[in-house]
Amino acid sequence: MSSIWRIIDSGSQSGPTNMAIDEAILVAVAEGQVPPTIRFYSWKPTCLSIGRSQSLTDVDLDSVCQYSYDVVRRPTGGRAILHGDEFTYSVCLSKQDPMVSQGVLSTYERISQGLLTGLKELGVTVDNQSGSDSSELSGPVCFEHRSHYEISANGRKLLGSAQMHSRGGVLQHGSLPLRGDLADICKVLFFDSKDVREEAAVRVRDQAITLSELIGNEVNWKHIVDAFVQGFSFALDVQFLFGNLTESELKNSEKLLTEKYSNLSWNNN
Repeated sequence: MSSIWRIIDSGSQSGPTNMAIDEAILVAVAEGQVPPTIRFYSWKPTCLSIGRSQSLTDVDLDSVCQYSYDVVRRPTGGRAILHGDEFTYSVCLSKQDPMVSQGVLSTYERISQGLLTGLKELGVTVDNQSGSDSSELSGPVCFEHRSHYEISANGRKLLGSAQMHSRGGVLQHGSLPLRGDLADICKVLFFDSKDVREEAAVRVRDQAITLSELIGNEVNWKHIVDAFVQGFSFALDVQFLFGNLTESELKNSEKLLTEKYSNLSWNNN
């Protein structure tokens, strides 16, 4: 019998709001208040997010301000991502869920099956997903590197994900860039020199790709949502019920927004 999951299409939110909502859903799922939940969302305005353990000293805050970007620290790990024209997913599961019982990499692999099937629905042919190890790589930009169960196409990273285990639950979220110049992130990070910055920009363009560049045309939001709903439903044998945040989740997300994600001292931590 298929599992029942809730699905939420949030549309565009600010970066701090998106991270507060993800954590609020995680808490609710872990406490058994709501079923396993997948959420689709985008970012407005453009937001620079940094990994949970990444230093904010990597970020040129003056340039962030100049471009009117948000900046936020993610609850998950990894390196900096500039969220502009992109499709973002998050999955929240209880630690009692069979999907997470085999550990971190197994959970990545299972969720990746849903992502891969969704991309196939969009007509994307991905590379063989072998799960490379990026532990020896350095640099502040997430899309310079590929790691376990991140998805590539034509030899370039297409969809990156990060995961956290906390509060009796698991949160995994990830980014699918839709269009634009992925090297724009280099404009808002510190580098030792202009030459080093330009070298990083070249690496990003060489190592990563957007959906529109890959398939040669732009795909509308509804088409992408429908593709990933079908992909997750088929690959993970789940049935989806479209829903919204509960009153409790809304209240908790507002609290998390105030206390953490829009709090400069917390983001500087």
